[in-house]
Amino acid sequence: MPAPLRPGILAAMVHAELPSLVTAVLGPTNTGKTHLAIERLLGHESGMIGFPLRLLARENYDRVVAAKGPRAVALITGEEKIVPPEARYFICTVESMPLDREVAFLAVDEIQLAGDPERGHVFTDRLLHARGAEETMFLGADTIRPLLQRLVPEARVETRPRLSRLEYVGPCKITRLPRRSAVVAFSAADVYALAEVIRRQRGGAAVVMGALSPRTRNAQVRLFQEGEVDYLVATDAIGMGLNMDVDHVAFAEDSKFDGRVPRKLTPPELAQIAGRAGRHMNDGTFGVTMDCRPFADEVVAAIEEHRFEPVRQLHWRNSALSFATVRDLKRTLEERAPQDFLIRKRDADDQRALDALARMPEVMDRTTAPARVRLLWDVCQIPDFQKTMSEAHARLLAQVFAHLTEGSERLPSAWVDEQMGRFDRTDGDIDTLAARIAHVRTWTYITNRADWIDDPVDRQARARAIEDRLSDALHDRLTQRFVDRRAATLSRRLKDEDADLIAAVAADGTVLVEGHRVGHLEGLSFVPEATDAADAKAVLATARRVLPAEIARRVARIEACDDAAIALDDRGRFLWEGSAFARLVAGDAVWRPEIRISRNELLEPPLRDRLLARARAWFESHQEAVAPRLVQLQRADLDGPARGIAFQVLEGLGGASAPAVETLVKDLDDDGRKTLARVGIRLGTESLYVPELLKPRAVRLRSLLWSAASGRYPEEGPPPEGRVQVVRAEATPAAYDAALGYARLGGRAVRVDMVERLAALVRRAGREGPFAITPEMLSLAGVDAETFGRMLLDLGCRPAAAAEDGTPRFERRRNRPKPKPEQSERRRRRRRPKGETAAAPRPAAPAAAAEPTAEPVPVPGEAAAGEPAVAHPPAGPPDGDAKPERQRQRPRRRKGGPKPTGAAQPPRQPTYDPNSPFAVLAKLRFGNSGR
Repeated sequence: MPAPLRPGILAAMVHAELPSLVTAVLGPTNTGKTHLAIERLLGHESGMIGFPLRLLARENYDRVVAAKGPRAVALITGEEKIVPPEARYFICTVESMPLDREVAFLAVDEIQLAGDPERGHVFTDRLLHARGAEETMFLGADTIRPLLQRLVPEARVETRPRLSRLEYVGPCKITRLPRRSAVVAFSAADVYALAEVIRRQRGGAAVVMGALSPRTRNAQVRLFQEGEVDYLVATDAIGMGLNMDVDHVAFAEDSKFDGRVPRKLTPPELAQIAGRAGRHMNDGTFGVTMDCRPFADEVVAAIEEHRFEPVRQLHWRNSALSFATVRDLKRTLEERAPQDFLIRKRDADDQRALDALARMPEVMDRTTAPARVRLLWDVCQIPDFQKTMSEAHARLLAQVFAHLTEGSERLPSAWVDEQMGRFDRTDGDIDTLAARIAHVRTWTYITNRADWIDDPVDRQARARAIEDRLSDALHDRLTQRFVDRRAATLSRRLKDEDADLIAAVAADGTVLVEGHRVGHLEGLSFVPEATDAADAKAVLATARRVLPAEIARRVARIEACDDAAIALDDRGRFLWEGSAFARLVAGDAVWRPEIRISRNELLEPPLRDRLLARARAWFESHQEAVAPRLVQLQRADLDGPARGIAFQVLEGLGGASAPAVETLVKDLDDDGRKTLARVGIRLGTESLYVPELLKPRAVRLRSLLWSAASGRYPEEGPPPEGRVQVVRAEATPAAYDAALGYARLGGRAVRVDMVERLAALVRRAGREGPFAITPEMLSLAGVDAETFGRMLLDLGCRPAAAAEDGTPRFERRRNRPKPKPEQSERRRRRRRPKGETAAAPRPAAPAAAAEPTAEPVPVPGEAAAGEPAVAHPPAGPPDGDAKPERQRQRPRRRKGGPKPTGAAQPPRQPTYDPNSPFAVLAKLRFGNSGR
């Protein structure tokens, strides 16, 4: 038999003009049950409605206030009480319903929670004892119908169909969930992990958990409702009447820890959560994601068709308690249920708190009267919002009880302020803030007991202010961690291909899209500001939509700008406004590089072609300005040996090693020498070089050309401007220095014109045999004696016997390796005058001649010691004939005449200019024999 009604309620019902109507409105989610109850409430002179959650109570309080005004509406929850003196409508949590007040209409929402192990006994009590004087309404799922009819047989049951259809769509990757989805997990750690994944992939998610304060939960729900994020990650807290515009519910798990053991969710529990998808007339879908296994077919069918096994047992606890002694109180709490389908609630938080306090002697010593026992039970109702029922919470309850049973029987104001002040801090992470909120909510509950507190209104306001500050801070932390507002906005706007994105590029290159900074432009390159790969993808997609017009404008500016606005850096990159847009790469010749436009997906092919044309034009102009001789060499129309020498110098970017072109130099005639002089090539004993290409700007260009062709950029780079020699690291290639116009001497890079001067000085010193290093040599080289000794080795010298005083001496290696016989014969044949046969004797050489193979190539403007300076090219005879003597003496072979026979001939002897200063040497070597 059901428990008897309370006397006050029974009397109100008896004296009512009309009998109280009890209605049970049952059905799945989204059937308009709550809306109906609020409408019925407003249709009566007074009313009361109990909701399962504080935030639902607050939400509907605002609706009723809007209809009836604030003076007529009260809000009563465990942590908040707003009770105007003339209040006629009471919006409450189920636990806080003031059943001693008589109202015309009374309703209880989510009545099927009477089967919940944690709170079911409270809902069962309301089924049994809560009645309105004129009308009572119970709202809930149809699963409670059989037991409700047994407990309340007079109730008229009304079933309401769901307004929209709910459909199962199976598994879906979390990265492919549709917009307006809610992802469900059952632990804070899992909720945070899922929210982090969605933030990285889709821009962010709101977070809803039972552990959050109502203010924080409302703020997070508002993020979702207002479209700042398209995803919500929540625990099963969303299943309790949170009205949100959710289109799809995805279960990341289908089991949870219920406080005792992990267990699978039942089909009705799954349906309660899945039913959040689809509001009003909009259909909804549900499915699974992550590691959750697909639902069984029978579970899917039950959820879609709203067919579930009825609730078989309800939780109950005796409400007729005895407060004679603590023992009597515990005994009545443990009284057995009157019906077999009612299960006695055994481990409610308040009963566990009573057990803990009953074990404290200092508490039991104060329970000397029924009033004290009643007070102890009221203290045990103080909630532990951390849901741990820790020893610290039990000690707090003991302190509260002690203060209330001594002195003024009020909580000391200073103590209350001190306790609340401990949590008035907004620093810390998400878990720290959530723990502080849980503690402050306990004090919010305590301060709402006006009979316990001095100046309760002030204390309540302070507790609410602290909770609000902590809740706002927690909301900010959650948003900072799990919501990327920029990425969320971009992701949402990018899905609408027809939407015009509002974008702007600031003067400093900052790119703003829809008010969010997405990156900046460096020249023509967009640099995204992204936190990870997924964020970068959205940012780049946005850039591709909003930046093409700006890129085209910048290309036009590059085309129109002065050459001075473009530069070439040390890595061969073309810079405009400090940013690279092209670079030099290897071409078909070292002096003719290619230009490659930097990779930029924002550049369309026509724009790339325009940029390439501008870069080529600039580079040609730059070469003309910096190294005109190099351009002249490329365009020079030469022939014969001069052409070969010019090509070698061009390949060396302005220089060539003298031994490498020795044969070509020997074959030069006067016209060829003049031609090379006109294009700037100077013939030296060690190198051939172009003096104009040894200037700093030309050397830098030569460095870039060599690096572009080789793909190597030596770390040391070109020597500093004005330096004719520098120390080089072993890692710097000698070929690099040669391309710059520097030769390696003793581990140093020495400019080739300085090498020629040093070589001439060494030749003069070594003409008479071994020589010592002189101060003049050291001054010219700018190094110490030890270093110069190493340089001499690279100049063709070798150590000689030391002087008597021990001074190191060096001597020149005079004799070069002789060619092989067959090579000598081929050379002799090439040098025979035209028309001379192999048997014809050579004309006698003049008395004074020089050995041509030992003749050094004169350096323009320099002469060896003891020798007169000779202009370059050598002057001809006094009659002004430009041909040298040896060429005039060479007989010509008529065209078509007889070719030389193969008869053996004496070796060809060279002829010499009798005016040559080397004639004396020839006379000493050969005598007057005519050899």
